Amino acid sequence: MVEIWTNSAGMPSAVARRAERAEASGYDGVTTVDSQNLSGDCYVALALAATGTGRIKLGTGVTNPFTRHPAVTACAIATVHAVSQGRAVLGIGRGDSALAHLGFSPSPVKQFEDYLWRLQGYLNGEEVPFEASGNVDALRLANQPTASRIEWLRPGRYPKIPVDVAATGPKVIAAAARHADRITFAVGADPARIAWGIETARAARVKAGLDPEIPFGAYVNVVVHDDPEVGRRLGEGGVSLFARFSAMHGSAVGPTTEEEKRVMEGIHDAYDTTRHSRAGSPQAAVITSEFASEFGIFGPPAYCLERLKGLVSLGLEKLVVVGSSAGANPDEAARAEQRFVEEVLPGLR
Repeated sequence: MVEIWTNSAGMPSAVARRAERAEASGYDGVTTVDSQNLSGDCYVALALAATGTGRIKLGTGVTNPFTRHPAVTACAIATVHAVSQGRAVLGIGRGDSALAHLGFSPSPVKQFEDYLWRLQGYLNGEEVPFEASGNVDALRLANQPTASRIEWLRPGRYPKIPVDVAATGPKVIAAAARHADRITFAVGADPARIAWGIETARAARVKAGLDPEIPFGAYVNVVVHDDPEVGRRLGEGGVSLFARFSAMHGSAVGPTTEEEKRVMEGIHDAYDTTRHSRAGSPQAAVITSEFASEFGIFGPPAYCLERLKGLVSLGLEKLVVVGSSAGANPDEAARAEQRFVEEVLPGLR
């Protein structure tokens, strides 16, 4: 059965309340962003959410390989895993707003892949070699660790924490295919693009001598509204955020129609990071109705359900539903989410 997740952001107490509501509504998981300049600490939020829930899975959506050492990331998510009695998921990507607000671009793919390798070592309870830049020898201690390991972690008490990589381009998809426990694509809701991502991942796993099958998921922009244009305006901030990933460096990646390519690259050129993911932003203004109907899912409940079922039929086992954007009409946004919970979510069971 497909897992249906929702997302959250904000101060930890708000994320905890969001998780409680999501669990009561029937969602399988909730993510919270890791963007230190824009939102409260994700691990504090997830730990608080764990104490107020008993079933729903709790994940970062997503962290990055720059702002924390892999041992620190592993320790933080392992703490959430222990507090939640085995419900934590580590979502990670190359980094976006968290890095931009420190003056950096997303981590290079090679650095990202090395981080994933180290992270998996820590989460498996293994000793991880010191990094080449380490200089603890300069202290000339009587004795010292010869490798790095999270000593308090007890593998086997709970299932291993899944590392779920958010991936868009072919190089990151391939790195994720070699090191992740699941790949959750951020390529939109166009079936051709999802299918491309799946085949790219499978090919990379075969080339690495691995079983081609791995769990797949997708981030999808979905707003339920009888008028698709109103739905599009409610969700345009999220669409601009995810569409930019497909043209992160100015050129669109993956299979695209001419309209998709034009809009993705236009979003890149117009992107104002100080208005990241917000409705009414310059990048949101680039989105056309045609693009929105291909990249996202906006419309009445039956239409949304049909589109989502089509994505699941491609082999997806997880959908992270990204609804109305920050800055959208709050009353309209609340009604759209309630309609998703009542009129779409049951049909995916």
